Amino acid sequence: MNAVKDNYRTLVVGASNKPGRFSYLAIKSLVNHSVEVYAIGARIGNVDGVEIITQKIDINNIHTVTLYLNPKNQASYIDYIIGLKPKRVIFNPGTENPELLSKARENNIEVVFDCTLVMLKNGSYFK
Repeated sequence: MNAVKDNYRTLVVGASNKPGRFSYLAIKSLVNHSVEVYAIGARIGNVDGVEIITQKIDINNIHTVTLYLNPKNQASYIDYIIGLKPKRVIFNPGTENPELLSKARENNIEVVFDCTLVMLKNGSYFK
């Protein structure tokens, strides 16, 4: 793997193995960009070798958490996400959540309102 991209270990929250879902496309793109990916979703599955699990697990050195859950469904993940101590949280369109935003900023976690797919395509994901 590319040493720079190794530093961008990413957790996809709201992952799906349904090809029409943006989380599915994001996992595929992250893998294609040689990013180490973890995925949590409502159902187990697999996308390009990335296992989608349904349990919150401890993951060390997470750089980015990218969200594909609406704010209501994020409630049970807020403390978990903060506890992972990621460097940033990406709120993809439709996932904006004032409570998670506030807690992230209180914990010095960078907050980004953008689309992971666009960021990967234009290179801003790695800045």
